[in-house]
Amino acid sequence: MAPARLLVRSLAALSAGLLVLTACGGSGDSDGSGDSGGKPRSGGPVVVATSSWEAALAKAAGAKNVQYIVPASIRHAPDYDLKPSDLTKVADADYVLYASFEPFAGRIKEAAGSKAKLVEVQLDNDPAATEAGVTKLGKLFGTERVATKWNATFAAQRKKLAQQVKSAWPGGKRPVVVAQAFTTWAAELAGAQLAGTYGPDQVTPAQLSKLSAKKPKFVLDNENMSTGTVLPGSGAKQLNIVNYPGADLDVIAVYRKAAEQMEKAFGGS
Repeated sequence: MAPARLLVRSLAALSAGLLVLTACGGSGDSDGSGDSGGKPRSGGPVVVATSSWEAALAKAAGAKNVQYIVPASIRHAPDYDLKPSDLTKVADADYVLYASFEPFAGRIKEAAGSKAKLVEVQLDNDPAATEAGVTKLGKLFGTERVATKWNATFAAQRKKLAQQVKSAWPGGKRPVVVAQAFTTWAAELAGAQLAGTYGPDQVTPAQLSKLSAKKPKFVLDNENMSTGTVLPGSGAKQLNIVNYPGADLDVIAVYRKAAEQMEKAFGGS
């Protein structure tokens, strides 16, 4: 993903914010279960994720007490300006999930004085990466059976969605597409012919010329990192593919939305 551009407050200020909020009774626990104290929780481990994406993977893996810091409405999570109130969620966590491009995760844990285990999660909607992430978290949480079941459902749903998109191919032929570096999973889901990729930086004139020469019919842009119209004047229809799950923390819904977008676009071309 793109390098994070974060304005993170000092650890001292964040810690002070935590003390004030803690004094007001803020625990950050989603279900009111007891403190960690090294003891098993009745509802399973408390998991705090930096964004809805990690949180969705944790939910898929079987975690029930899941919270996330960056609001789902934030378009590009690494741009989020951390607030002292965010620390209350971390203070009582068993696990803090983060991605490598979110450098504030470790500082959150340190400032909050949490004893939570910091776990790096790979954020990539590539099916293999998604399933591997869910499997990893399932083992960590002790919910392997739930994770395995979810992966099976995910595979079945993905196959169904792929068939739906294929049925909308223009003229019954594989559409030629260009995709942003982090939306190639959508091209794969569609069974499209990937003519080239771009990003995460803005397309240069040389790239524009090269990609336009391949005459793609569609551009699969990344809604969460969009730089605007990618191939102006090429005639290619641009679709804004979303990578991050919404507040429902449903990874499969991300695939479903992308499939619906492509099915509609392909069928109308």
